[in-house]
Amino acid sequence: METVLRAAAIYLVLMVVFKIAGRRTLLQMTSFDLILLLIISEATQQALLGDDFSVTGAALTIITLVTIDIVLGKLKSRFPMVEQAIDGGPVILVENGNLLTERMKMTGISPDDVLEAARSGPGLERFDQIKYAVLEVNGHISIIPQTDS
Repeated sequence: METVLRAAAIYLVLMVVFKIAGRRTLLQMTSFDLILLLIISEATQQALLGDDFSVTGAALTIITLVTIDIVLGKLKSRFPMVEQAIDGGPVILVENGNLLTERMKMTGISPDDVLEAARSGPGLERFDQIKYAVLEVNGHISIIPQTDS
């Protein structure tokens, strides 16, 4: 039972930490982010298994983590408020060419990140060419270009 409680506690801690850390996809990871992820995984393994290095303990830990993930997935699909609390929603970063700096600071996205997404997507070079830049739940920035009237 201790293994199940350890796994549940670590799952919740990691969920909160990564929620606070912000949305960053694997494509946006720096080498420091990768090193940090490896260190976190090693620390998590130690916390999950403690002194129990048996196959049974590891299997029980994995089953607990996957079960929690499945239950949270079901809760998110059934209750939109749970999904909003866990995953958040899309955030508009640029509106009609104007940077929404408070939102950008809140999400940890820089103007350079938005311009990079604008260049790589629709091939835009300036903010005045962007109608909306939206930080999606998956960490990607969607760019909607201004339309010529």
